[in-house]
Amino acid sequence: MADRRKPMRPVAPLPTADLPVVVIAGRPNVGKSTLFNRLVGRRQALVADTPGVTRDRKEGLAVIRGRKVRLIDTAGLEEAAPETLFGRMRTSSEEAVAQAALILFCIDARAGVTPADQHFARWVRRQNLPVLLVANKAEGRSGAASVMESYALGLGEPVPVSAEHGEGLSDLMFEIVDHLPEEPPEEEPEFEPEIIPEVQPEEGEEYVLPERPPGPVRIAIVGRPNAGKSTLMNCLLGEERMITGPEPGLTRDSISALLHDNGEEFEIVDTAGLRRKARIDESLEKMSTSASIEALKMAEVVVLVLDATLGVHEQDLQIARLIEREGRACVLALNKWDAVEDRNETRKAILDRLSISLTQMRGIPVVTFSALTGAGVGRLLPVVRETCTVWNARISTGALNRWLEGMLERHAPPLVDGRRLKLRYMTQAKSRPPTFILFGTRAELLPDDYKRYLVNGLRETFDLPGVPVRLQLRGTKNPYADQKRR
Repeated sequence: MADRRKPMRPVAPLPTADLPVVVIAGRPNVGKSTLFNRLVGRRQALVADTPGVTRDRKEGLAVIRGRKVRLIDTAGLEEAAPETLFGRMRTSSEEAVAQAALILFCIDARAGVTPADQHFARWVRRQNLPVLLVANKAEGRSGAASVMESYALGLGEPVPVSAEHGEGLSDLMFEIVDHLPEEPPEEEPEFEPEIIPEVQPEEGEEYVLPERPPGPVRIAIVGRPNAGKSTLMNCLLGEERMITGPEPGLTRDSISALLHDNGEEFEIVDTAGLRRKARIDESLEKMSTSASIEALKMAEVVVLVLDATLGVHEQDLQIARLIEREGRACVLALNKWDAVEDRNETRKAILDRLSISLTQMRGIPVVTFSALTGAGVGRLLPVVRETCTVWNARISTGALNRWLEGMLERHAPPLVDGRRLKLRYMTQAKSRPPTFILFGTRAELLPDDYKRYLVNGLRETFDLPGVPVRLQLRGTKNPYADQKRR
């Protein structure tokens, strides 16, 4: 049997780290996220009328007048004690400003220059970084009149825009490019990306692992609120990228970051906590939930984080079933393992609950760790690699049909309407997730319990734990059926 658990091919690093960083900063509710979405060209950041929607800084790739930049949306700058939520949000914004090649200092032209604008404008001037003053919400006469007041901030000539209506963005883009440092000369690319098609195993091989298309392995971190998802992401990245604290529901938007580990690149997405649908009543939380589900759908491997001290909750099982329905690979992450008193009993209780309530993902890999202390977190990415390998695996048609013959001899298909089903042939249609097609006479009438028997046999024989396995049925058509009815 060929070894399919070889490391995946290292991918070429994305060039985003070398791009100039443009940071949008300002007090809350001046339209920073709306401007961010306009510049990146899609609705990437959550936008609402409520002040303080953005908490974690969000990055996006923007092409401005042909110039690629890393655009960062930040939380609103507010005066607050460092240990408070608003203090932690301000610290995150200051860390983003520190790496900026250009700061877009955004104000609300309709509200005029406020004392908070003046205070943070003085702070921005002390950073000794290029600054472009953006007077947002400048549509109409009242907004245009207030633009003149912004000269008092000492940040140069303001650029009036209306991010909501798309007015003035062309002028703003020209100004951004003019304020950026000169673009370095282009070098010959060392890596030419190409899409590598999936290939079937050759005769005599049972497995072949198609090489992944170039690009990072996409990982989504999901779970209920306060399970430690953001703390886990900070631990993986080795920096305080996400705002964390004892308050549940701190993360509102899906935040992605790149991580290099052992020659491979991962795109990790931290998501907002998923609660029961009946408990979601605010429009902002509905948007957060939608963003989390969208991140789950786009991932290759989903890390489901559980609070090990609380065990498996029904909502955790609902999230796992959603992962299975979307065809994503899954790794179960038991966080706060250092706070568990009886670890053997806790692990047994969790695995027993999963075996009963989550039979469609039998053999799901489990990793225990403490994201707060970092103990055991190093075991997570190797398991993610392994699970991604299984998700990409292909099995030869010959091996499948030898296996099918043995399964039919062990337990013959049941009678349906007094007639026996004849299962003749099986092949794998695709991977990501592994999907198989079973052909036979009246195969589409195969009972669900026999389908489960075959799926469980596929998992055990070909070692497919923790990933959804799809089994599609194709019956053969009787060419004389129409003649018999005449």
